[in-house]
Amino acid sequence: MKRSRKKYEKPKRPWDKARIEKEKEILKKFGLRRKRELWRAEAILRKYRRMARELAAKKDKEKEKVLIEKLKKIGVLKEGSALDDVLALTVEDILERRLQTIVYRRGLANSIKHARQLIVHGHVKINGRKINYPSYIVPKDEEDKIEVVKK
Repeated sequence: MKRSRKKYEKPKRPWDKARIEKEKEILKKFGLRRKRELWRAEAILRKYRRMARELAAKKDKEKEKVLIEKLKKIGVLKEGSALDDVLALTVEDILERRLQTIVYRRGLANSIKHARQLIVHGHVKINGRKINYPSYIVPKDEEDKIEVVKK
């Protein structure tokens, strides 16, 4: 049996008021259920930023191009971006690419929470495939293939 590991890291200072207020605001804006979802997005961002810093130090152009292409495919970076743009990414950039946010932004749901409910109840399909995860990071090429199907 494969052992699963945590995909997020808790904050070092649990009772930092400024951080808590900022997190509450982000949770409300993106309709996240718990802070764990935000921390997971932060972990994803941390991973890409760490990779960018390492590649900047090594000056490996081949791997730089691969990283930038991956982030372009996800839809976080625009065409013609450089390694500095990877370091300038924020958590909001990652959260904007979640299926829940995209369903709401495209007007397929009345509210951000309604978008989450549609996804969890199995009413949202991408390329004819039902996706039950609101946290699914939607690649740029699949973005226009999202449809809401009432049963």
